[in-house]
Amino acid sequence: MTSENHGTVTADSAVVMSPTGSTSEVAPFSPSTNELIQAGWSKCWSKRENRPYYFNRFTNQSLWEMPVLGQHDVISDPLGLNAAPVSGEAISDAGLGNGQRKRHPSEDTQAGPNSFKRPKVGFLPNSLFDRFSSADMTCLNWSLCFRVYWDLDVQTNAVIRERAPADHLPPHPEIELQRAQLTTKLRQHYHELCSQREGIEPPRESFNRWLLERKVVDKGLDPLLPSECDPVISPSMFREIMNDIPIRLSRIKYKEEARKLLFKYAEAAKKMIDSRNATPDSRKVVKWNVEDTMNWLRRDHSASKEDYMDRLEHLRKQCGPHVASVAKDSVEGICSKIYHISAEYVRRMRQAHLTLLKECNISVGQNLSDLFFLFKVDGTESTEVQDRLVYCYPVRLSIPSPPQPRVELHFENDVACLRYKGEMVKVNRGHFSKLELLYRYSCIDDPRFEKFLSRVWCLIKRYQMMFGSGVNEGSGLQGALPVPIFEALNKQFGVTFECFASPLNCYFKQFCSAFPDIDGFFGSRGPFLRFSPVSGSFEANPPFCEELMDAMVTHFEDLLERSSEPLSFIIFVPEWRDPPTPALTRMEASRFRRHQMIMPPFEHEYRSGSQHICKREEIYYKSVHGTAVIFLQNNAGFSKWEPTTERIQELLAAYKPSGRSLPSPGPSSTSTGDKDSKPVQEHLARSQDNSSPVDKTAPDTTNI
Repeated sequence: MTSENHGTVTADSAVVMSPTGSTSEVAPFSPSTNELIQAGWSKCWSKRENRPYYFNRFTNQSLWEMPVLGQHDVISDPLGLNAAPVSGEAISDAGLGNGQRKRHPSEDTQAGPNSFKRPKVGFLPNSLFDRFSSADMTCLNWSLCFRVYWDLDVQTNAVIRERAPADHLPPHPEIELQRAQLTTKLRQHYHELCSQREGIEPPRESFNRWLLERKVVDKGLDPLLPSECDPVISPSMFREIMNDIPIRLSRIKYKEEARKLLFKYAEAAKKMIDSRNATPDSRKVVKWNVEDTMNWLRRDHSASKEDYMDRLEHLRKQCGPHVASVAKDSVEGICSKIYHISAEYVRRMRQAHLTLLKECNISVGQNLSDLFFLFKVDGTESTEVQDRLVYCYPVRLSIPSPPQPRVELHFENDVACLRYKGEMVKVNRGHFSKLELLYRYSCIDDPRFEKFLSRVWCLIKRYQMMFGSGVNEGSGLQGALPVPIFEALNKQFGVTFECFASPLNCYFKQFCSAFPDIDGFFGSRGPFLRFSPVSGSFEANPPFCEELMDAMVTHFEDLLERSSEPLSFIIFVPEWRDPPTPALTRMEASRFRRHQMIMPPFEHEYRSGSQHICKREEIYYKSVHGTAVIFLQNNAGFSKWEPTTERIQELLAAYKPSGRSLPSPGPSSTSTGDKDSKPVQEHLARSQDNSSPVDKTAPDTTNI
């Protein structure tokens, strides 16, 4: 029977789900029907035979008669979630530890790099399934039958030292809603300060990059907003605002645009130097250069676009330092003001959070970092944290979670909509199912999924606030590698772990992310700069923030220096050469560098950071800058995952664009600071010396 004949035999009805609520319009299923749905069965209508039949979404099996549970293992446990441990496995329960479970051998089967994979579809427990109608379940079954962008069956090879639970305050929708409101107000303050003090719009994505850069040095207690940073003045925010003074230099295509841009820059520079407390020498230099430019514009009407751009570059070099000197104090004031407002908001949120926990009779107690922790492993009795090596496991919280409020869920076509107090967040059905499965794998304090919806709401709201709600805003900062790249990395280099990801865009179920307090329930191992693996093979595609990338390189080299076990990092960073970023320069000179290759701009692609909500045809976009792929490995890692010619060729073959990618979603896919605003005039050079200080047998550099 073909898929065109599948149809539901029941009428549609509204669905509202919450951990504590129930529906009044949908009658509850009988237990047998629940079991069939959990096993993947749905009742459909055959147009050809004009009668109902049963179809299993896990096995593609079709039956005219009602299925009998227990006849096949895949019916009673299609995902192998309840499979008993296989005797003789190499890794013991103690080695897994911390809420991890052994997996059925069928789950470890690896598909080829180009094979089609059915979605890794999870299912909700009976308490939540009772609130679905069969029509909704049939729709859910069929809406998920498309290629997915993750493989949660890959097991980790990342080994760490066992660690104590983290002392983060547990997430709660009420606090998350307050955090969202205050973050929105902080963005508005930033917009007003830039407009009132400098007469410019805030540089695009600069607030998002400010959050990323501040978290590198922040010692405060809030997971999103900074409150305890040294220095107070953000280098990232200061650099980006200064780069847009006196005006933002946008990318241009035509001669008339170049002429207009040159005129506007000259006019804005003169206006700024006249209105600020500038030295006589600065006024003289700027006034003379502006008048010379205006005279040239009046008398030369046959200049080309290149002539205008050369003249603009000359004017910037002459006037830029003087303009920057008079704007410096004002811009530092903007950065300082935003930081101190953020610190006040953090204090306010922390107090509200502690009050909420106190009302729920949850005591935070003394400084938990000074205690010797006890925590549950695999739902058994409490066990002391031991100084031993274990496979990495998700972040656990030491503070129990308070009761969660009602969060409503309904579906609009292929989109899951979660609402709390009128605030709605959305995620497509495929990613909603992914979050459900990650939660089942990783969460150990909510076996009945009673807190699942509220935590999903908090998760999506947090990332929405971090990267903004504008069109395409932040999608480049969350961009991920294409699926074929991950498949090649796993097959050729044993990569099983992402150093910079989120539950929404991860490919593997083991990853590091920005927010351990909420992401840990969905598999996160915490922020990478606080994650210290002893061995394993890792992929790193950091957000394109210079300060974060520089801190990343420092952490890589520290880990590689300390470990004698196989350790490998494959890093994907933008090839910014004008000027070169410290992170790229340091990695190219590192003694751990084994290989490097350059992917040219517009010839490779990324997955959108908005993949959990964007249209399917908008998931891939072409990169507007080159990407440097660098292998950092210690000696043991090089011996185990050597970047040989054959392996590199397989990786390059996986980099072939899909042919369905779109242009870059926004400026965050380009660069920051000077790199983001400079007019297009670069042709990426490929002649640099890529030799490494270490001896190696693998090819050194690959350019395509």
